[in-house]
Formats: sequence, C-alpha cells, structure tokens
Amino acid sequence: MRKNIKDQYRFARDSYGKLGVDTDSAINRLKDKSISLHCWQGDDVAGFEPKRRGLSGGIQVTGNYPGRARNISELKQDLELALCLIPGKNRVSLHAIYGDFGEEPVERNEIKIDHFQTWIEWARQKNLAIDFNSTLFSHPWSENGFTLSSKNNEIRRFWVEHIVCCRKIAEEIGKKLNQPVIHNLWIPDGMKDVCIDRIGYRRLLLNSLNEIFKKNYNKKFLKDALEPKLFGIGTETYVVGSFEFYLGYALKNNLMLCLDLGHFHPTESVADKISSLLLFMKEIYLHISRGVRWDSDHIPIFDDTLKDLFLEIVRSDALNRVHIGLDYFDATLNRVGAWVVGARAVQKAILYALLEPKRKLLEYEVKKDYLSRLCLYENLKTMPFNGVWDYYCLISDVPLEPDWLIEIHKYEKTVLSKRI
Repeated sequence: MRKNIKDQYRFARDSYGKLGVDTDSAINRLKDKSISLHCWQGDDVAGFEPKRRGLSGGIQVTGNYPGRARNISELKQDLELALCLIPGKNRVSLHAIYGDFGEEPVERNEIKIDHFQTWIEWARQKNLAIDFNSTLFSHPWSENGFTLSSKNNEIRRFWVEHIVCCRKIAEEIGKKLNQPVIHNLWIPDGMKDVCIDRIGYRRLLLNSLNEIFKKNYNKKFLKDALEPKLFGIGTETYVVGSFEFYLGYALKNNLMLCLDLGHFHPTESVADKISSLLLFMKEIYLHISRGVRWDSDHIPIFDDTLKDLFLEIVRSDALNRVHIGLDYFDATLNRVGAWVVGARAVQKAILYALLEPKRKLLEYEVKKDYLSRLCLYENLKTMPFNGVWDYYCLISDVPLEPDWLIEIHKYEKTVLSKRI
C-alpha cells in the first residue's frame, strides 16, 4: 500500500511539475495551516451550563443520532479521535457555555478563566491552541430577539459584561498557552418582519461595541473578530450586525471580520470578497460551513464553493493572513465523523489551491490568451490531485479515504452507542 501511494505521488509530482508546480512545497505549506475544530458539533450546541436551556436565538440543530457528548470528558474524547484522523496540527474552538461550571449556576457575565482551566490543561497536553466565542443565544435575555442592540438597558449591559469577561478569558488562555486566541463575536439580534428603526438598533450596537472594545489587549495573545449575517431563523427581514455594519466597524477599529460561508445570500460569492477585504485588512477569519438554500450549517464538502474560496486566498498570497475555523452542526449522523469530513474537505481545498499553476495562468492572462487560460483551468480538474492528497495523509500518519471510516465505526460501536 505505502509503495503504491508513493508511486502515485511520484506520478502526480511529475505531472504538476510540468506545469511549474512544486508539490513538495505545497504539502509543506498545507502542514503549517491549522483549522479550528468547533466543539459545538460534538453535543449539538448544548453546552455545559448547570441549568441547560433549549436552543434559541436563530440556532437550530436537526436530528437525534445517538452518541452526543454529555459532558466535557466525553467531548474531549470525541475531539481527540477526530484530531487523530485529520492531518496537520489543528486547534479547538470553544463557546463560552462550554466551561467546567460544576453544579453551581454561573451567570454568563460572571464567568472566569477558572471555568476553562481543564480545557487549558488538556490543550497543553495535546499541544493544541484554543479559540473562543462569546455565547449570546439560548438564554432568557436573548429570547426577545435582541442582546447588544436591545433597547432594554439592563439586558444590553448584561451582554456587554459577558463579552468583556470572554475577551479577558480569551487573552488569559492565550497567555497560558503562549498562542494567540481568536475571540469571535456573533449576535442573534434582528427581526422576522418589517423593522422601522433599523438605525436605532444599530446605533445601540455601535455603543455596546465601543464599550466592549474600550480595553485593548496584546494581539500576541488575543485577536478579535466580528461575524456578520444576512439573515437567520427568526431574523429573515433584518439583522442588526450586517456585513456592512461590521465591515465599517472592523476597518475603523482594526478588528478582523469573520466570514461565515452560510451567512450570505445563496448566490453571493464569499470568494469574491476576499481580494477586496485583504486590501484594507491585515487578517480575515473564516467560519467554514455549507449553506443549502438557507443558512443551514451543513458539513463542508470538497465542492466548487470551497475550492473557489481557497483559490482566491492562495492567488492573493494571503494564506498566512486568513484564519480558518469550522462552524456547522449536524445531528443526523455520527458527529465525530462530521468533524473529520469537514476538516479534511477544507484541507483538500487548500491543497487544490496550492497546486494551481498560478504563474502559467497569469502568463496567459497578461497575454490576453484567454483560450489557453480556460483550457488549462479545465485540464487542472483531471490532474492526479488524489495522488498528492493520499501522500499527504500517509506522511501525516492518518488514514486515507475512506479508511478513516473504519475507526469511526469502531468508536461508534464501542463508545458512542453506549451513551444513553
């Protein structure tokens, strides 16, 4: 088997080499690019607050496949298996509701670094970095549809305090692990139908953000991102934190913008936004999901949308300026397998982009030889890409496609099926 993979790789390396592409270099660049696995896929966004609440605030998970993680220990166990089946050195992303809270209720504006100490110790043992997210959904004070833009001063103050706590926790995690932590902020605020005072709610959100980001942290340990949305469940007509709003705020305040692939119109190209944003922003954060007809948070697959996204990033020489996190939740199938499929799809898309003969394509473009450019672009689709991907999995000591499924099925039989 190993000999066959190496033979296939040599053939692929020679084939790409004729186009001026160095496959060894592409693999080395892919090795250095980490993906942040989102913890909330493992337990259907339930979290570990002592008093667990049903999902609200535009969050919906469909399915009831057996094996959902019920506590931190089980979630870590599931993540460990997923990480073993995904090439490269990756990260884990936590939401604020995933702290080690014990049995004592802790309000979200009172959470501390102590509640995440077990995660820090685990990450240190596994040589992992952590990212962090404030949680502004599934709470009594988010059920009226507004948090940071609420016209109720007490509600707005509560959520400001929550995010202040989260940014402080994220920075302390960064210090303890000596790695920058990306703190991402998404809010569910909006209306289902006609909204008259759009600017009023956005003015309140602006004031809240100004208060939240009043304190500056060392970017060596904390990087802040804002995540916009076009529409959501219960906010089909109006979302306060829109792309335009957060773009303006992020540019003015030197923050990252987080682009979630499912947060835009189905016919809108997120890939096309990359080159424009990179001219004005130092870094961008991506949340990779797959929208199907609406923001349905499907598992990413190696499709044209994903390939186009990373082709644009690599063509812009910006792979080191773009951070990648997964963000989807599917309870209709094995949740650990969902992490593996999604992460490996993203890695395939990055590798596919790194193997593009950009110099040759540009040469045709400069000469206005558009026919040759189009022919080469089409021919790339049948290049021996799989020979490079399989070789990368081999040298990363992870199973090939679809061999990793054997491990998932074994784990489901011995572990997940016993979770009642």
